[in-house]
Amino acid sequence: MSKFTLTNEQARRFMLLKHGLMGEYKFTGKQGILDYVDQAGCIQFDPIDVCGKNAELVLQSRVKGFTKQMLYELLYEDRKLIDYFDKNLAIMSLSDWKYFSRYREAYRSSGRSHAEVNAVCEDIKEIIGEKGAVSSSDLDFKDTVKWYWSDTKLSRAALESLYFRGELVVHHKIGTRKYYDLAENCIPVEILKEPDPYPDEFEHMKWRVLRRIAAIGLLWNKPSDAWLNIWELKADDRSEIFKQLLEENKIIEIGVENIKERLYCVEGDRGLLEKVLQNPKIKERCELLAPLDNMLWDRKLIKLLFGFEYKWEIYTPEPQRKYGYYVLPVLYGDRFVGRIEAVNDRKAKCLIVKNIWFEAGVRQTKKLIKQINICLEKFASFNDCEEIKNLMQ
Repeated sequence: MSKFTLTNEQARRFMLLKHGLMGEYKFTGKQGILDYVDQAGCIQFDPIDVCGKNAELVLQSRVKGFTKQMLYELLYEDRKLIDYFDKNLAIMSLSDWKYFSRYREAYRSSGRSHAEVNAVCEDIKEIIGEKGAVSSSDLDFKDTVKWYWSDTKLSRAALESLYFRGELVVHHKIGTRKYYDLAENCIPVEILKEPDPYPDEFEHMKWRVLRRIAAIGLLWNKPSDAWLNIWELKADDRSEIFKQLLEENKIIEIGVENIKERLYCVEGDRGLLEKVLQNPKIKERCELLAPLDNMLWDRKLIKLLFGFEYKWEIYTPEPQRKYGYYVLPVLYGDRFVGRIEAVNDRKAKCLIVKNIWFEAGVRQTKKLIKQINICLEKFASFNDCEEIKNLMQ
């Protein structure tokens, strides 16, 4: 059981190289999307689209040549990826379907408005079998029922319940509207029939903890948003899992200067650790990160490592916001240099930069401004914008 000691700078660079956010691009094109998802386990999904949806924003900062259409194709045409629950609603590899059978089973035996939903489920599956993929507007179950976020029509609740249970999957989307199809029409039968590799609850949690460590790069054994949606994971369980993963040489213990807690990475990253210890010269890049970016899942850890405090203020009442509604962190080299609020004006095909806030102590050199402008040009292209309107100029 070997241990490593890193400087703060080396720890930052380790995480950034792991994520493909520093140096030459590590991920390219559609295969690069698959490679990143394989490394990260999942990417958190959020439907809000101010200047790209969260999953798209995660990928545009890492994958050379990324387009939104690439992700759509991998999800709904190639069907190599699927959206389901991991760290909340997420995008993952279709091959990971087997690991989440306990969640599908739980939704089959319980759930909000369970009786009302069950009363129409077979009818809905028959309709889909006859007509193909449907959205809630295609169904005529108009009763209002209690639902997780707010009361909703039975059509929507039933479709979402069948999706939670794994009996339906998202076949395609038009805008934000989801069209559902029978799972057997979209997922190969051999994948549907694969047994859960970890039927024991503790072993399942252990697999998911290891998956989250790999998703972030460096993580500690502390309460964290990194553990969201790992059901039944308690502090004692987590400590025992870290102990066993160390004993099994699946994770590596790391000390970082000025951080009293031990951090951990997966054993597969040993070569990257050894590389950063040699302090190589690494090409600097400027990238905009997503609000729910994998690297930002533990905000307290990011504050300690990078000295950067980030809060997604989308649910903060406007008078209480420090920055803005949908603000993206700006990464340059191995530091966060600020944050940007940008809006995609789709009608005008214009990226509107509403504001830029630089971090305290950041010198606004010509080189930095040039790199931010290059980054914004790439970001405008990602959003199919033909021009950039900078309200700060």
